[in-house]
Amino acid sequence: MSPRKPPPPDPDPLAPLIDAHTHLAACGGRDAQAVRAILDHAASVGVGGVVTVADDMVDARWAVAAAEWDDRAWAATALHPTHAGDLTDETAEELRMMAQHPRVVAVGETGLDWYWLQRSDDCAPREVQIESFRWHIALAKEVGKPLMIHNRDAGRDVLDVLDDAGSPETVIMHCFSEDEAIARECVERGYLLSFSGTVSFTNAAALQDAARVVPPELLLVETDAPFLTPHPFRGHPNQSYCLPYTVRALAQVRDDDADDLARQVTANAERAYRVRLPAA
Repeated sequence: MSPRKPPPPDPDPLAPLIDAHTHLAACGGRDAQAVRAILDHAASVGVGGVVTVADDMVDARWAVAAAEWDDRAWAATALHPTHAGDLTDETAEELRMMAQHPRVVAVGETGLDWYWLQRSDDCAPREVQIESFRWHIALAKEVGKPLMIHNRDAGRDVLDVLDDAGSPETVIMHCFSEDEAIARECVERGYLLSFSGTVSFTNAAALQDAARVVPPELLLVETDAPFLTPHPFRGHPNQSYCLPYTVRALAQVRDDDADDLARQVTANAERAYRVRLPAA
């Protein structure tokens, strides 16, 4: 993502919407005023709430703080699989306490990431990722909150670990990126599939095929901001206000009405995260 590219223009409003996965701190939301500005911008186009997600312990603390600063934000806390080596007795206890916070609505993002294994010296090894993933699965079941999955190039292994460990009641496949076969398997398990701007990319035919087989009640939409800005603004900085672009792209892929899809995915997010959009 080049800093020289400007932010996308505001989309036409589409409401109601919840951004099911964003990173407010990475978007610049590191104090109450900045968080409010990001959420005010999102609200101006119909995005009335967001779930801000942690990658590491510092991000987890930022996410909880953002959810305390503004009632339009909720948090998900966990160690990203690439940071799985940071799971110690001390961080595990802090994550357990965070997971019980009333503004924390999911344990995530956790899972497996085989993409970075050979590309980063800082990426946690395979077995360390699996051990951390199992711990987070157990935590989600302990606190009774959804499990938010990160999967990169590890789809079969993610499903196998969930099989072996036993899935929590609610599982969210964040930024779903697999093919139709994996999508159908997730649907059979009752998992929610969350689609980001990648579903709008011109080279995403396999992902678009997957999106068509997901029942409406198992769909979520997200930005994963500041990443994965939807077409035609790929590579530009992303924020929650861009979510209507993705919803409209997903509606076109599925041959759905965009307004109907917005209402459906918002109802799904409210049900999964056990939240309600604040009154406008």
